[in-house]
Amino acid sequence: MALLAVVHAAFLLALLSFRTYQSEVLSEPLPLTPESLEVSINSTQQCLYLQWRVHNLTNHQELKMVFQIEISRIETSNVIWVENYSTPVTWNQVLHWSWESKLPLECVTHFVRIRSRVDDASIPELRSWSNWSSWEEVDAQKSLGQDPLVVFPINKLVEEGSNVTICYVSRSPESNISCAMEGVPIHGERLSPNVFAFILNNVRFIRETGTNIYCVSPSNMSGTILFVSKVLEEPKDFSCETQDLKSLNCTWDPGHDTTLQYQPSQRYTLFESFSGKTKLCEHKKWCHWQVAPDSQETYNLTLIAENQLRRRSVSIFFNLTHRVHPMKPFNVFLKNISATNATMTWKVHPVGNYSTLLCQVALHGEGKVIQHNVSVKVKGQYFLSELEPVTEYVTRVRCAASNHFWKWSEWTGQTFTTLEAAPSVAPDVWRNVKTVLGSHIVTLFWRPLSKSHAHGKILFYNVVIENLDNPSSVKLLSIPAPANGTELTLDQCSYQIHVTANNSVGTSPASIIVISRDPGNKNVEEGRIQGTEDGFSLSWKPQSGDVIGYVVDWSPQDPRCQLQWKNLGPNTTSTVIRSDAFRPGIRYNFRIYEISTERIAYLLERKTGYSQELAPSENPQVAVSNLTSHSFTLSWKDYSTDSQPGFIQGYHVYLKPKVEQCHPGFEKVALSDDSVCCQYKIDNPEQKTFVVENLQPESFYEFLVTPYTSVGEGPHDTFTKVTIPDEYSHVLMRIILPMSFCLVLLMVLCYLTSQWMKDKCYPDIPDPYKSSVLSLIKYKENHHPTIMNVNDCVPDAIEVVNKLEGSRIQFLGARKSLTEMEFTKPAYLYLLPTENYSGPGPCICFENFTYNQAASDSGSCGHVPVPLKTPPSQLALLTSPENLLKSLEQNYVNSSGESPAGENSLNYVSQLASPMSGDKESLPTNPPGPALCSEYRTQMAVSLGHASPSPSENSSLSLVTLLDQGEHRR
Repeated sequence: MALLAVVHAAFLLALLSFRTYQSEVLSEPLPLTPESLEVSINSTQQCLYLQWRVHNLTNHQELKMVFQIEISRIETSNVIWVENYSTPVTWNQVLHWSWESKLPLECVTHFVRIRSRVDDASIPELRSWSNWSSWEEVDAQKSLGQDPLVVFPINKLVEEGSNVTICYVSRSPESNISCAMEGVPIHGERLSPNVFAFILNNVRFIRETGTNIYCVSPSNMSGTILFVSKVLEEPKDFSCETQDLKSLNCTWDPGHDTTLQYQPSQRYTLFESFSGKTKLCEHKKWCHWQVAPDSQETYNLTLIAENQLRRRSVSIFFNLTHRVHPMKPFNVFLKNISATNATMTWKVHPVGNYSTLLCQVALHGEGKVIQHNVSVKVKGQYFLSELEPVTEYVTRVRCAASNHFWKWSEWTGQTFTTLEAAPSVAPDVWRNVKTVLGSHIVTLFWRPLSKSHAHGKILFYNVVIENLDNPSSVKLLSIPAPANGTELTLDQCSYQIHVTANNSVGTSPASIIVISRDPGNKNVEEGRIQGTEDGFSLSWKPQSGDVIGYVVDWSPQDPRCQLQWKNLGPNTTSTVIRSDAFRPGIRYNFRIYEISTERIAYLLERKTGYSQELAPSENPQVAVSNLTSHSFTLSWKDYSTDSQPGFIQGYHVYLKPKVEQCHPGFEKVALSDDSVCCQYKIDNPEQKTFVVENLQPESFYEFLVTPYTSVGEGPHDTFTKVTIPDEYSHVLMRIILPMSFCLVLLMVLCYLTSQWMKDKCYPDIPDPYKSSVLSLIKYKENHHPTIMNVNDCVPDAIEVVNKLEGSRIQFLGARKSLTEMEFTKPAYLYLLPTENYSGPGPCICFENFTYNQAASDSGSCGHVPVPLKTPPSQLALLTSPENLLKSLEQNYVNSSGESPAGENSLNYVSQLASPMSGDKESLPTNPPGPALCSEYRTQMAVSLGHASPSPSENSSLSLVTLLDQGEHRR
């Protein structure tokens, strides 16, 4: 027991001693200064990474501590950053902290130190700050090379809109270094002799390849690329849906693409929180998610977008059965198509266990859309009714989930055209009636039916003409389309006209017009109306209450334009006619008809007017008449007032006198060219003559006539000049004109008389070479064209003359002209018998009273003796044609007056019997000879002399045509 007491007392003593020591230790502050501080640099991210430990902590002891970190730049005294970092600390724990520098770390030297304190209220004595650690120097320039000029940061990645600080480091202090960004100079501040910093605020995205920044010194250039990325946006319109309850199709709007050359495009990831599954999406805008086979219906999907600078996310929570988006229907067909009906069928894709889908049918046609909803399981069908004939329709169908509507499927459809039907309404028909020579010329007009009423292509129009006075008389006309009218010639009977339109299916209802014996075009006074921008306003008074309607028709003044009309009800007494065809300056004529119950049209009123009046565009052609020494008359009777661009209210007559004084009735006005003239105003548009009086003789005036309307007058064209004669000029004209006429008539008569006298007293000498007889001569081959045989000519008379033997024909010299030759006897050609010559005898001679100038006065015919008993039929030419030619040549070269004895001579014979002037009296009236010679009048020259040595029995007389010397010298 004593031992136990001793041991117990010793234990208590030791325990007391331990508590006393512990109390002493805790009462003194423990040295918890951070130690083993290490600082490193990340140039890419421009960050300082710090790590340290806290010693003097007992094992398994954990204290919440606060660390204060100071960062200085260039010098330790230049503190730029102070931050408190709180974290739980355990024994031998390595602590980490990082700091991103706005200024590139390579630009200047940085210094870091740290201290700490315990942030635990249970230990108040340790809540004071510990001592600072020693400064840790961070100098990134030591790792730089020997480049004389370097720009930092290198290839920095920032977001658009950020503020960026850059700097350049020069190995030698230079003051003439300039920097620019994309060619735009930038300015900053000097941090040290070798360092210059620039702050770029709100940098913008320029291109995917980055923004160029460079600095230039006189000897070097350096630069860097700043990669500016678009800001990563949160995905918009994130949605997921299913078409078959087997997969989800998620879509979103990614916003701006942040792809750069230095940074890939943003990445998208799907995360489902209930299942904990994650899927990296391959596309930027959509992603597929496979539905779990355990029939999970509720999903919480998160879409995460991230790049190197930022991370964004968006989440949706939904029930799978509420996000059903069916596939579009298929196998759409139209069947049983008629003019007004059709049946549409289609099929749908199944959606899981859904048995019914809601489908919507849309019908597009004629600018309208009609929709109907139909419940469908597998096959759908819908009956389309109340369709228009010959109309193209587009029918479409789409479907959606019927229990929980989410979205309609895509449309699918078909196009079809309904069939034709008979026209549904009667044509709109009007007529124009004219009476010509007791007949009615009826022009029918009709408007084409609209597409909705024609119900197909109109092929022709039937016009049935029924004689009301003779009902059995019916005439049918078929007018091919697209004609819109026809002309009929009717007699004085009453007619009922039916007009129908026809297509390939049937006929339209008939439009009926009645033409009575009296066409109803009674003389109605025409009134004037003025159009406005809204059209022509017309009103009328009903003449009888028993009418079924009114018709207003109108047409321009130009007859080539087609008639237009407007149908009105029986209770209408006014209307406004509007038309896009109305043009300013065009006159339009309106007629108002009432239609009786018998369908007969009666004319009520006539109107004419302009939608807008204009000033006349041309002036009348004015003629001047009755010109005297004191007046003249102007007239323009051919000027039409109806074809003008406005109602002609009168005329202005402008007169420019020689003196600036206006005549009575004229007033002085100034023209547009500032010239002054006198004006006379004619208020009556029907007056088309005007007499200008009180004029000065022997002077000139200028005038111009222009019409005017309510808008203005016609153009001021060139004035016409008129010269006023003196007072006696007209008397002189009455004397001079008759005398001049008589003188001209006398000269014509004298000329005609002189021609007649010349033809009678001095006729032209005929040219022998132009004689028509030559054309009757038949030339023989190889003969001269002037030689012909005697037997080719039939003489009208032969005269036989007896001449003494030895008679010779005397010729004048060859150089004498024919006019110088003289002869006193007629020339004869003697033809001798062809038999033996025995002495002087008769000869045959052709007489030429006119051209026989070659014979000598010793004898008119050469002769040879011939027996008298020889018959004329045996006579022959004295010599041959060859001897004649030789004789002719000798005759031309011989200068003596006589021809040698025995030689032949030429005698020129003419076809004219009358002698030349001066020679007629010297010719003998009775040529010598025993018998009369034939007077032959054909032009020829005959050679007289040698007889033919041996003439043939059938020899005949030959004549040779020959020109004398005078003819050759012409």
